[in-house]
Amino acid sequence: MKFGKRLKKQIEDTIPEWREKFLSYKDLKKLVRLISAAHPSTKAEAEFVELLNSEIEKFNSFFIEQEEEFIIQQRELQDRIEKLKERFEPSDAEYMAEMEQIWKDIVNFHGEMVLLLNYSSVNYTGCLAKILKKYDKRTGLLLRLPFIEKVLKQPFFTTELISKLVKRCETMMDSVFPLASGMEDQTEMKEREATAINEPSILKNTVAALVTMQELRNGSSTYGHFSLPPLDLLEFDFLQSLSLPSPIPIQ
Repeated sequence: MKFGKRLKKQIEDTIPEWREKFLSYKDLKKLVRLISAAHPSTKAEAEFVELLNSEIEKFNSFFIEQEEEFIIQQRELQDRIEKLKERFEPSDAEYMAEMEQIWKDIVNFHGEMVLLLNYSSVNYTGCLAKILKKYDKRTGLLLRLPFIEKVLKQPFFTTELISKLVKRCETMMDSVFPLASGMEDQTEMKEREATAINEPSILKNTVAALVTMQELRNGSSTYGHFSLPPLDLLEFDFLQSLSLPSPIPIQ
């Protein structure tokens, strides 16, 4: 699948409020087509570089904002669990009902963080492996290498914090899941989990995002020194813990 189509699909599958935060791929591609190889110092070239820098600022602003929100959300979820344990006994009906809701909120929270990791991957690939390659080929210039070196230092590319939050969320889920699984008949629980992937939800979009992240990291015609690293398949552990079918075998 061409990147433009993949990007469109990712935008359609992501959280609606995020759709305007992705790469303006079509606009950049149009500017590349307007640039003349014989006379590269054109208005279109200046507009291309200006738009690309603007896009990087957009990515960073959105990514940092989401990181801050996720840190707060994780603390709130942990506080809810601790307060619930203080107020009720595990056998209480109120405890069961609230813990089930917390479990659902953790599922959605984990999904949003994985979607943000996917956001970083897709936009990195769009900026570097696709648009800049087209630009260099069209102009005969070498903008790609210095721009890549710049982007590798940008907040939206630095995903260590989000990856840590994802794993902490999975640890939280491990502590809650045995309790959540005891809240209803096991057969009914399995049926709900099996159908969740087919429903329009953050969970479904998370699975799609994980598949895309794996594809982007597997290497392509643009694979090289600055390509994305292989996907850490530990990110699929959460799906396995839910007994949901994983799109890629767990290693």
